[in-house]
Amino acid sequence: MIRSLLLSIIAALCLIACLITSPDRARGDATNPAPRNVILYVTDDLSPDAGCYGNAVIKTPHIDRLAREGTLFTRAFATTASCSASRSVILSGLHNHATWQYGHEHAPNHFRTREDLATLPVLLSEAGYETVRVGKFHVAPASTYKFDRAIGVHPRSTVEMAEAVRGLLDGPRERPLLLFMCTSDPHRGGGVAEELPEKPDRFGNLPAGQSYPGVSEVTYDAADVIVPSFLPDTPACRAELAQYYQSVSRVDAGLGRLLDILSETGHDDDTLVIFTSDHGIAMPGAKTTVYEPGLRVPLVVRHPRATQRGARSEALISHVDLVPTILDFAGAYDATQDAQRFHGQSFLAATRSEEYEGPAEIYASHTFHEIQMYYPMRVVRTRQYKLIWNIAHPLPFPFASDLWRAPTWQAQYGQGPSAAYGKRTVAAYIQRPEFELYDLATDADETRNLAAEPEHAARLEELKQKLKGFQQRTGDRWVRKWVYE
Repeated sequence: MIRSLLLSIIAALCLIACLITSPDRARGDATNPAPRNVILYVTDDLSPDAGCYGNAVIKTPHIDRLAREGTLFTRAFATTASCSASRSVILSGLHNHATWQYGHEHAPNHFRTREDLATLPVLLSEAGYETVRVGKFHVAPASTYKFDRAIGVHPRSTVEMAEAVRGLLDGPRERPLLLFMCTSDPHRGGGVAEELPEKPDRFGNLPAGQSYPGVSEVTYDAADVIVPSFLPDTPACRAELAQYYQSVSRVDAGLGRLLDILSETGHDDDTLVIFTSDHGIAMPGAKTTVYEPGLRVPLVVRHPRATQRGARSEALISHVDLVPTILDFAGAYDATQDAQRFHGQSFLAATRSEEYEGPAEIYASHTFHEIQMYYPMRVVRTRQYKLIWNIAHPLPFPFASDLWRAPTWQAQYGQGPSAAYGKRTVAAYIQRPEFELYDLATDADETRNLAAEPEHAARLEELKQKLKGFQQRTGDRWVRKWVYE
C-alpha cells in the first residue's frame, strides 16, 4: 500500500512538472482547473469518405466542421485493416505483431494482447487522468486496456453515446479526462435490406422510417453515390454504398453532438479532439487487405491552442503515432526515451499548425482477421512507393465471412475468374504474388506490379531491406520467413 501511495505521489509530481514545462501547457482557472482533456473518437470501417476529404455527395457537416477548426491529415494510415488488431495499435503505439493481438478478440477467435503491455489508458491513469470508454471495445484482456469506467450505450446510437458522456464534462473537473468513444458504424451488420432489389447489407441502418434516438437519419439514392475506383460500378455495389453513406452520416451526427457538448460545457479550449477510424471501408479490396483502401483512414485533429485553423497536412501518419501524440499533449512524453518505447512518433507539432515533415516511410503488419484467415502481409510505404510482402502467397487470399457474402463481391465472383472487380480481376484479387511493388504516384490503384521488372530491381531490394529492418526492430516473429520455411 505504501509503495502504491508513493508511486501515485511521484506520478502526480511528474504530471505537475510536465504541465509547468511543456509548451502545450493549458491555462487553467478557478472554474476549470483540469486542462488537457483528450477525446479519441474512433469509428469502425470508415474510409476518408467525408465532405472535407472531397466527397461532394456524402453529408458530414460535423466532420467538416472539425476539419475547419483543426488539422486534416491527407496521408493517415492504419497499420492493419482488421478491427481488434488495429485497436490494439491505436491504444498501444505498437504494431499488432508486438501486442500479440494478431486478430479478432471475440470468440471463437480469442486473440489476446500481451498482459505486460503498458497501454494508453494505463499510462494516462498513471499521469493523473480519469480514463473512460464508451461504445465498441473489441480488445482483450480488459486488465491490459484498463479504463476507470466503461459506459454502456448501443454503439450505433451515436447521439445517445455523446449524451451519455455529458456528465463527465459538465462542470469543473478534478482530473483531466481521456475519453475513448467508439462507434460500431459504419461496420456491416443489422441484416439485409430485403425491401431493396439488390439486397444490400444494412450497415447498421434501421428499416425505413425508423431511427436511433436523437438521430435524423440521412438516406441516399444509389444513383448518386460515388463509386471508388477499386470497386465495381454495379447496381449491387451502389446499393451497398448508399447504406454505408447513411451509416457514415450517423457517425457524423454523434460527433456533432459531442462537439456541441464540449462547447456548452466550456471545454473547447482545453480538449484535444481526434477523429479517425480503425481502418477502411468493409468492402473486398479494402478491409482485411493492405491495399490503400484498406489502410487509408480519415484523421482530423483539433488542438485547442492551434495557431491556424483549417490546416491540411500531407505528412505520413500511422496509427502507431497516436499514443505518442496523446502523451505529448498530456505532458507525459519524452521524445528521447519514448522513441525506443513506441513504434511511432508524436505529430503534435502538426496539430498546432507548426512545421512537421513526418517520417520518410511507414509500415503495416497484418496476420489474421478471423481465426481461419491466416494470411500474413508486411508493408513498407514511402511517399511514392509501396512494397507488399505476401508471406503466405501460395494460399488464396482468405475472405472475412461478411465480405464474402457481400452482394458487391458475389455479383462479380459469380461471373467467373476473369470478371472485373474494380481495376483488378476476380482471379488477381484472390491469388497474389509474393511481392507487390507499386509506384503510387503513377498507379494509385495498385494494379501494375513492378516487382518483376528489371529496372526496379534495385528499388525492390532497397525496400525489402527496409522491411526486414522494421521486422527486426519491432520483434516480428515472421522475420524468420525470409530464410526459413
